Amino acid sequence: MRANDLIWPYVVNNYLKGKTPAAFDLLYWNADATNLPGPMYAWYLRNMYLENNLRVPNCLSMCGTPVDLGRLDMPTYVLATQEDHIVPWRSAYRSTGLTGGPTEFVLGASGHIAGVVNPATTNKRSYWSGGTQSANADEWLAGAQSMPGSWWVHWMEWLKPHAGKTVRARKKLGNAAHKPIEPAPGRYVKVRAD
Repeated sequence: MRANDLIWPYVVNNYLKGKTPAAFDLLYWNADATNLPGPMYAWYLRNMYLENNLRVPNCLSMCGTPVDLGRLDMPTYVLATQEDHIVPWRSAYRSTGLTGGPTEFVLGASGHIAGVVNPATTNKRSYWSGGTQSANADEWLAGAQSMPGSWWVHWMEWLKPHAGKTVRARKKLGNAAHKPIEPAPGRYVKVRAD
């Protein structure tokens, strides 16, 4: 999993040479713990990664309801990133054949985190879109168009016809049954699992 980029520089510089790690904002995301209960996490890893059961119609049930992604008929936007070491983009592309509705596949440049958080305002990197969808990811890429900048701009344009009318943000949070607890972001965001 990209050990030369993601592991060895830190082993050599931090552990062997005793240097303080350089600040790197993307690695801060690695400290964002999921706080999932152990049995739920084990189930999640086994069913969603090891056995990939979500792709098999009616193999999994959620709250007693069998799950079949093919029954989803709404438009789906699938984003993958070219250098993702956790979800390889060709594997992510295969999800375009799982849902029943129209699917838009977009491939962002960079990796798992940097490719997703690439802000539109910086106009860095690029993405690919518009390829003809088939069973083969490389065929899709051969027909896709490379676009400069962030995929977020593409996503916003894709969203517009699906979004409905614009509504004003609420001025007051909560209601009679559900009182606001505290201002955002909330204390749970500030808790670190050390």
